[in-house]
Parts: sequence; structure tokens; C-alpha cells
Amino acid sequence: MTDTTLPIALTLSSGVERVFATLTPAQIKRIAARGRVRSIRVGEVLVEAGAHIVPFFVITAGRVEVVRPSGSTETLVTVHEPGQFTGEVNMLSGRPMLVRLRASEPGEVIELDHEQLLALVQTDSELSELIMRAFILRRVELIAHGLGDVVLLGSNHCAGTLRVKEFLTRNSYPYTYIDLDRDADVQDLLDRFHVSAADVPVLICRGEVVLRNPTNQQIAECLGFNEVIDQTHIRDVVIVGAGPAGLAAAVYAASEGLDVLVLETNAPGGQAGSSSKIENYLGFPTGISGQALAGRAYRQAEKFGAQMLIARGAKQLVCDRKPYAIEIEGARPVPARTVVIATGAEYRKLPLENLDRFQNAGVYFGAAANEARLCRDEEVIVVGGGNSAGQAAIFLAQTTARVHMFVRADGLSQTMSRYLIRRIEEHPRIELRTRTELVALEGREHLERVQWRDNRTGAIETHDIRHVFVMTGATPSTAWLNGCVLLDEKGFIKTGSSLSRDDLVAARWPLPRPPHLLETSLPGVFAVGDVRAGSMKRVASAVGEGSTAISLVHQVLHE
Repeated sequence: MTDTTLPIALTLSSGVERVFATLTPAQIKRIAARGRVRSIRVGEVLVEAGAHIVPFFVITAGRVEVVRPSGSTETLVTVHEPGQFTGEVNMLSGRPMLVRLRASEPGEVIELDHEQLLALVQTDSELSELIMRAFILRRVELIAHGLGDVVLLGSNHCAGTLRVKEFLTRNSYPYTYIDLDRDADVQDLLDRFHVSAADVPVLICRGEVVLRNPTNQQIAECLGFNEVIDQTHIRDVVIVGAGPAGLAAAVYAASEGLDVLVLETNAPGGQAGSSSKIENYLGFPTGISGQALAGRAYRQAEKFGAQMLIARGAKQLVCDRKPYAIEIEGARPVPARTVVIATGAEYRKLPLENLDRFQNAGVYFGAAANEARLCRDEEVIVVGGGNSAGQAAIFLAQTTARVHMFVRADGLSQTMSRYLIRRIEEHPRIELRTRTELVALEGREHLERVQWRDNRTGAIETHDIRHVFVMTGATPSTAWLNGCVLLDEKGFIKTGSSLSRDDLVAARWPLPRPPHLLETSLPGVFAVGDVRAGSMKRVASAVGEGSTAISLVHQVLHE
């Protein structure tokens, strides 16, 4: 038992009845039929913080308290009453639990193991909706109250700090942030862990491990993101990339009984995950943020049993033997009977001398909440004429003094949806500058000023603007393919009917049938989403391609 228990008051934004739902007797009976009933005694620890595969409990008598341990103290998060159930989203993924469960009164519980819980949420639609909603909302509350096992010490003037914040946020991981620029008492904490300001960002992981300017891979390893995943197991399908196309493929493949592993370099959502709001996606009339859409899709894939390796990007496709294999960063190759390539595309970098120096320190390739907080009440520049740039401009205009939007063309009509164009034209804080481009970035550790040129007159202006958002064009993420599949002249993957007879001869296509619709020049390897030549570059289109690819994967697996 720890020395002290500190209570906190959780202000639930989602409503107690949704976060801590009480089951009906009929619902409890259905759950009991799948698990086992057992007694609990006062002080018994049912789940320890840091455990991976943990049971799911329904309390039928007594009480179970949820606490977050920290050194010799612990914080009381909530208490589960009879009729309520334990758990949150880590219970699906097998990642380490953030809290400790302990019986505060003697009683009785129904216990389900991990596989029994997955079977329940996959087959009982009523309980699935109730449990999944509660799991997701509980994670939202943990994030809102910073009730994780991670403390991040950083500075808003440090590029690494923004990168780590983005990694944790987009992976829905709760953390406490200490701003070294504002917190006068932080020196004691730095001295305790023997770190200097030069080491920032510093991540204190689980209260014990101190990581100085860690890579995303080091963070994922410390937090146990991938510990329960068997990377040597041959999968029916390995999906490379967790953008909308990859997540759709994961959901459909796992829900149809395939053994699925997703490889993701950073976090679920891909390029779309950094979008502040998507308003033209079917079924969301008020819009949805890219991160929220990705989070829902990720939980949906987990619900059906798909697994995801985070911060493990593909280094090379091994295609000279079957099963295929994907070599990944810092781990053994992953074998696969079929492969779905969904690595997407990255925004093209501007040809500016200091661009890399200011990345995440004034130059950003996404516009979400973390970035918006950095430039509140300041002037900003958005470069690009597509929908992503338009969404970013409208989002940033809510909190900034002015948004300068640069496009090299004469207008937006050829590249942007009409609803976005109208909002940009009518917004008082957005200034559209056509035929204008950035020509210089200046500053020391952080961007301080910019120069831009009016291409109609050739006039160059200098302005003290500290934040630039770049969303121009797209470069496909295909370097890791090692010549295994044919690409078009721009580096996008050719599939289906875009592969000519000469292409197939050059690729030594071995089958009597032609490639399927989304199949590459390598049998059983598919490409979907932005990485594919001829794709529509829309979220809905990417989701459609991901789901379609799985119907074709089934055909290949049965050949």
C-alpha cells in the first residue's frame, strides 16, 4: 500500500452516464455467460499499473478504486460501483495500463480475459457500443486531466518539443507538460533528474526513465507501445501506413477474419491526421478533425483484432521470395502473405535555404491544436492552394491576428473545394495573396522574419512573421520499395490497368491473369491512397480504396 492517496475531482466533459455506464441485469447476465465469477477482498490489487494483457471486470458487489501511482503516493481517479465495469482503450491494444485497480470493499466480479473481451465487443452490438464508447471517453478524460505516466519538459521555442507533443497527442497518450519558459520552479525537477536546459525536450517516462531529446522510436519503446506484438508471425496481410487508406484496410481485413499487422512510422492518421477539420467527408455534416477520425478508425481496427506497430517505419520491401517481408526500423523483418502499401505522400518542401533549420521552430507541415497554440494572436502564413491549406487557413484564423495565404496561381478555383473558397474570401482575417511565394526565412533558433515576392511585379517585402505553414504538392513515400514495384514518372505506384503490357513484361509478371484493380506489378502487393498513381487525394477516396483492396487480398489468398 502506498503512503498517501490524493483524491481528485474529475470534471467529466462527456457525462458520467457515458464514461461510467451502469449495466442492466440483462447485460450483466450476457457478460457473465462469457467469463467467470470470482470474489474480491479488501486491498486486493486486480490490475497493476504497467501490466499489458489485463482482465476486464464487471463489479457485481463491492467497490473497485482506480488510482494512478506516482512514487510513494497515488491519485484516486474514480471508484467503480456495482454494475459498472473497468478498463479503457489500452485494454484492447495490450499496451501497459496507466492505472492500478484495487478492491476497496469485499465483493464479487465477473472476469473476462483479453480474448473473451474482444469476442464480446465483436459479437454483441449493444454491449460493444456501450463498452467501446466508455473506453474511448475514459481515455479522453485521462488526456484532459494529464493523468498519464509521462512528464514532458520542454520549450515552445524548441523544435523537438513540438515533435514530441505531436507524437504523444496523435497517439492519444496522456501526459503532463512543464514549460521551461514559464515555470519558475522547474529547476528543482531538472536537478532531481540531473538534466540541463540543453537536454530539452526531456521526457520522464513512468516516473523513472529520463529520455533526453528522444526519438519517436525511443518514446514508443519506453511506453511499451509494441511489446505484445509478435513481429515474427506470418500475417495474412501487412499494411504499411496508417493514414485513412491504411486504417480502412485494417478495419475491413480484421473484421473479415484476416490476421492483420499495421506498420506506422509516426501515429495513426497520416497526413489527414494533422487536418484541423474535414467537412466534406460523408456522414459528418458538422465536420471532424483528422485526429478524431483517425482515432475512431484505429479503435475500430483494434476492436476487430488488428495490431499496430508504432514508430516502426518500413525500411525495405523484400520481394525476391515468398512470403514477402518488410524490413523495419530497429526490429526484425515482418513476414507477410500479402502487402497493402498505404504510405501516402508528404508535403513538398519549399526550395528555401533555411527550411530544415526552422522545421517545427516556425515552419510546420500541419495545422492542429498544438501548432495553433504557438501562434495565438500573431500573424501567420499558409502556403498552398489545396483543401488542406484552406482548412488550415480557416482554422488558424480563429485564433491568430491575420492569415496570409500564398498561392502561386491566379486563384483557388482549380485546386480547392468551393465551400472553402467562399469562407476564405469572406473571412476578415484571411488575406489571399495570389502569384506570391516565399523567398527567404530568417532567424536564429526560431523563425523571426520572412521575405516574399509578388511575381506580378517582382517586388520583395520583408515582414516580422514567426510562423509559416507549408502545404504544397505531394511527394510519394516510395523510397523504401527498393525497385520491387513499378512507379510512374513522379514516383507514384502504378496499379491495375495503369500497368501496360510492356510494364508487366519488364516486371516479369508471373501470372496468367492481369493485376487486380489496386494490385501493383508484384502479385499480392497492393497500393492504396495518396501513394498510388491516379488516386483522387481525398479522404473518402482513400477509405474506399483501402476497403476495396481487402476484397482483392481475399482473392489472392485463395489463389
